[in-house]
Amino acid sequence: MIHQATFLFISGGEIAFILFIAVMVFGADKLPEIAKGLGKGMRTLKDATNDIKQEITKTAENHGVDTSITKDVKEELDKVKEDLEDFTGSVKRKF
Repeated sequence: MIHQATFLFISGGEIAFILFIAVMVFGADKLPEIAKGLGKGMRTLKDATNDIKQEITKTAENHGVDTSITKDVKEELDKVKEDLEDFTGSVKRKF
């Protein structure tokens, strides 16, 4: 059984095909500019999301809403994520 590496449920061959089409459509000289623009856009989106989260938390704290439950939920989710990664890591090593 051959195990292929995947990224976001896309195999290596599919990524290569997508890159080939991107080079054919945009040209090799335009790809770095496109990647730079996408990176800036993703950073802007992340910053905006963090600003919204901070504003919501600040407003909730000003109005006396208990925000400690979100921290508890995040800690529990992190624990589950670690346990799942430990389990899937051992499964991946067996193949």
